Amino acid sequence: MKSKLNRNFSEVTEFILLGFRTPPKLQILLFLACLLVYVVTLVGNISMIVVIKMNSRLQMPMYFFLRNLSYLDLCYSTVIAPKTLANFLSNEKKISYKGCAVQFFFFALFVTTEGFLLAVMAFDRFSAICSPLLYPVQMSPKLCVQLVTGSYVCGCINDVVQTSFTFSLRFCGENRLDHFFCDVPALIKISCVDTFVNKVVLFILSALIITTTTIILVSYAYILSTVLKMPSTHGRSRTFSTCGSRIAVVSLFYGTVFFMYAQPGAISSPEKNKVVAVLYTLIIPMLNPLIYSLRNRDVKDAVKIILHSK
Repeated sequence: MKSKLNRNFSEVTEFILLGFRTPPKLQILLFLACLLVYVVTLVGNISMIVVIKMNSRLQMPMYFFLRNLSYLDLCYSTVIAPKTLANFLSNEKKISYKGCAVQFFFFALFVTTEGFLLAVMAFDRFSAICSPLLYPVQMSPKLCVQLVTGSYVCGCINDVVQTSFTFSLRFCGENRLDHFFCDVPALIKISCVDTFVNKVVLFILSALIITTTTIILVSYAYILSTVLKMPSTHGRSRTFSTCGSRIAVVSLFYGTVFFMYAQPGAISSPEKNKVVAVLYTLIIPMLNPLIYSLRNRDVKDAVKIILHSK
């Protein structure tokens, strides 16, 4: 059947993003909600980057990684949000073939890199709490740069492979993407050629990225063991509070990635995918700076210093 479609229809040059199938009045509410979330994301992440850059007391490995996390959140939410907001107000929800490829390329790059960076951040906390005396030597500025660079390299490799496989597919006639941005499951679903290899590649790459949770789980298990041995109740509660919020962020990020890409039925449930996609494209980038700033005394003190200096 797909081979017949392949012969009878010309290649598509643009896609229509169907987005959320809701009444017009609800579309306006969704637009306002997404706009608010995106504005908070911009303000929160830009503020984190500026505060960490300006305050000399925050020139430490942990804040170097946090600054890069804010940069990634800012980038991949910006890849998705503006086009999504524009489509809420437009009758023609179109995106060109090249525009779709570019959107997917940068989205996959930043999201995948963030997955690896979260593992790096878990390792950083493991080193700081479990080996405090060796930490300044182990986490040198050079190693920090290497770890962040390695996250980008791994993200780029995954991105190039995924983008190449996805956009080597042919799309014949059907150009309606049942999503609010260009993503693999939606693109695979409307392709007019056999997509078995693409599905296998998607599953394998997603599974490999999710295996980085092993590093995170092991790191936090050791942290938990070390914290329980602390004599100070205040020290234990403060560390538990910090690690608890980080584990929540990591669980939400990797949980949504697994639901979207690594489970066998991911491609056949577009409506559920849209709801989950909102979490990791809009909600998580907004929550990260709030969690890491509101629950971090050093960041709050740095903000107070900047505000008082003005």
